[in-house]
Amino acid sequence: MDKPDLWELRKIRAVADYQLGRSMGKVLFPEGTKISRSPRTGKIRLIFYRKRLLATLRSNDGLLSLSTEGARRLLTKLGKKTPMKAIVREGYEDFVRMGRSFFAKHVLEADPEIRPQNEVIVVDEGGKLVAVGKAVLSGEEMTMFKLGVAVKVRKGVGVIEH
Repeated sequence: MDKPDLWELRKIRAVADYQLGRSMGKVLFPEGTKISRSPRTGKIRLIFYRKRLLATLRSNDGLLSLSTEGARRLLTKLGKKTPMKAIVREGYEDFVRMGRSFFAKHVLEADPEIRPQNEVIVVDEGGKLVAVGKAVLSGEEMTMFKLGVAVKVRKGVGVIEH
């Protein structure tokens, strides 16, 4: 891991601003952010803060894939104002935590700014992180539809014993 130069830090912050909304880059990637490069191309691949993976910069489209730590950081810093968030109905959290797809019929609320293919942070009704994934439907569609996958979950936070 090494420290990104000023241009690289601006670049990853600009990508976060584009994907998540204005000023999200500074929230997600503060001073002290470190990067790891692809050994083959030398391009930025992984982005860390305090040795925790926050996101991966995808080589195929140049966009970010949030890790659960990155999503947790946004939730901690922004709380209810966290963008690209969908809330799972009570009783279905464990299903989604295990990494299963998040279905439209289980969506309680969703950020209306969500578009298909956006990164989505899935939380329970109490605001705790459940999973991260990629939107299949828009935020509006997630709340209107009763059939189909709303978010293809990439990583759940694991089942928590009650």
